[in-house]
This record gives sequence, C-alpha cells and structure tokens, in this order.
Amino acid sequence: MANAALEGQVALVTGAGVRIGRAVALRLAAEGADVVVNYAKSQSGAEEVVREITALGRKAVAVQADVSRKADVQKLFAAADAQFRRLDILVNNAGMFFAADFADLTEDQWDLILNTNLKSQFLCAQAAAVLMKRGGRGRIVNISSLGGLLAWPKYTHYCVSKAGVIQLTRCLARALAPDILVNGVAPGTIQFEGDVPDEEYIRRAPLHKTGTGEDIADAVLFFCKTDFVTGQIMAVDGGRMLV
Repeated sequence: MANAALEGQVALVTGAGVRIGRAVALRLAAEGADVVVNYAKSQSGAEEVVREITALGRKAVAVQADVSRKADVQKLFAAADAQFRRLDILVNNAGMFFAADFADLTEDQWDLILNTNLKSQFLCAQAAAVLMKRGGRGRIVNISSLGGLLAWPKYTHYCVSKAGVIQLTRCLARALAPDILVNGVAPGTIQFEGDVPDEEYIRRAPLHKTGTGEDIADAVLFFCKTDFVTGQIMAVDGGRMLV
C-alpha cells in the first residue's frame, strides 16, 4: 500500500453503499485513499463498505445524508472535514433511475429526479471546492449516464438530469481550474449479481456485453490520477454510443 497511487488522499463518494458507488469506494481505498462513504438509506451496505475498506488497511467512515438537500450536504462535508481535515477527491455518484411515459410524467417525479441526479452534484461540488481549495488541489468526478448523451423517451426526466450533469462538469472544469480538475463518467448499462441480463443492450453494443462496477471504478480512478485532463466525459458503454 505504500506505493499506492492515492496514498495519503481522502475521497468522498456519494451513494457509496451499493452498486457503482460501492465499487468506486472500494477501488479508491485499494489505491490508498481513505474514504467517506455517504449513503441516504443503505445504512447496512455503507457500514459493510466501511468494514471492507478498514480490512484493506485504510480509514473509512459512513455518513448519512440526502445530498439533494443543502443542509444535509453541509453536515456531510463538515463530518468529512472533522474526521480527516482534508478532501482530495469527490465522486458524485448518488442518483435515481425510473421510467415514466412523458404524458404521465408528474411535476413531483421531475423534481425528484432533477434534485437527486443534478442538484445534488452542484451542492456537493460547491461544498467540496471549499475544502479542496484549502488544500491547494482536488479532483471531482461526476457520474452521468449514457442517457445524458442519447434520447430515451421513456426516461425524459432522467436524460435531462444526466445531460445537465455533463454541462455542469464542463462549467465546473473552467470555474475551478487550475487547482481542481473536474471530469465525468457516462456509464452504459452496468449490471450486478442478481440483475436480469439486459439482452437488448448486449445485442446492440459492439462488445456484446454489459459493464461492471469495476469498469466504472477504473474510469473514475483514471480521472483521480490524471494531472492534465479536465472537462471531459468518458462513455463507459461497450461501444453502445456507436450504434
């Protein structure tokens, strides 16, 4: 661990109790980072992630917060600061996904998706920037989606939220340069043990498979390590954007 790429750094991963967030948190810890494991409702999952990180020889703490609410975000970053006295990496992963026909899409559903997927990333980036500037450097990685690049009519609210994440990433890259680098990852279909295989995606993607949490963690790690890339969006999709 002494030669790990992220040795001595502190990362905060939102929505880190399950799925992609869990994979990212564990990968950053494996690369040497101490980790703030944020969760909204997945307490048992977050606590298990903390145990796994601790077993790797790193420090970790689970902190509950609804990152779509400013008061919760302020408490989350205050807890991170109190625990570690620094912040080097923010991974804005927390999000929500569900279908709704456009004609039936309600205002409450629209607000829920936009707040969870987009407003949360704005609030967390704003809070993180204060701590990162104090340390003189930082890396922010926003998790967008292939839905932010393609039009899915049954997921209009979701696609708009993730397209917003892409533009937020680009704006932040300029606003926070040169000390803080901001990039994004746009996953295609990512599946985990127990998920029903997405046969349509597998058929259409040139690589004929769906991705894993580790595929996204690899992309996040690249953006955490780079010193010369900012404002970029990496589609991790098995080539699905090509067809």
